[in-house]
Order: sequence, then C-alpha cells, then structure tokens
Amino acid sequence: MRKWIAGFVVIVPLVEFWGYVWVGERLGVGKTIFLTLATSVIGLLMMQFEGRKLMTDAKSQMIGNQIPGKMMIEGLCVFGGGILLLIPGFVTDAIGFTMVFPLTRPLYRLLLMKWIGKKIKDGTITFFRR
Repeated sequence: MRKWIAGFVVIVPLVEFWGYVWVGERLGVGKTIFLTLATSVIGLLMMQFEGRKLMTDAKSQMIGNQIPGKMMIEGLCVFGGGILLLIPGFVTDAIGFTMVFPLTRPLYRLLLMKWIGKKIKDGTITFFRR
C-alpha cells in the first residue's frame, strides 16, 4: 500500500504539471488559472448537490427499513470525486467529474464493489452483522 501512495505522490503532480503546461500553451496563463478555479467551484457545487440528493435517498431507504448500501457506495464515490475536484489540476478534475456525475458514477461503484468484495474474501476487511 505504501508503494501505491508513494507512486501517487510522485506521478500525480507530474501529470498535473504536464496538463497545466499543455492547457497553458493553448489557452494562455490567465485563462488556465481561471479554468482551474472555475472547475474547483463547479465541482464543489456539484458535490454538494449530489451529496444532498444521496443523503435524502439514503434517509428514505432507512425510513422504509432498507439498508442503504448502494447509496453509501455512491456517497463514497461523490466524496472521493469532490476531493479530486478540490485538488488543482485538470486530470484530477476530469476523474473527479466522472465520479460525481450520476451517469458515470456506476462504473466507479462497480469497481469499488469488486474491490470491497475481494478484500472481504481475503479477510483484510471484516464486517459484523447484528
């Protein structure tokens, strides 16, 4: 796990720097900075809207005596996408928007469910039932 984190700490800033250079050459410095700030603000607003919608859906499922498992996984996707949108950069913003956007979120939900299922089978994640 530490190798992955170390890789992300090195690779993500390099990719984002390359993205800034690429966009800056095409649009100019001022527009690049404006675009960075605009994507962060739009991403924050999208995250708030989608988060509130997921919370109301989860509450309605709990009132109906259902477990909101799908809503919790989607909430993790929205939260992770929101964090990526707050990090300055175009590559993280593109990934963050796809995690927050409702039409592309099921892809990430499926990947997250497979990862959690694998961890449960390996025994590295345990869960308790009442």
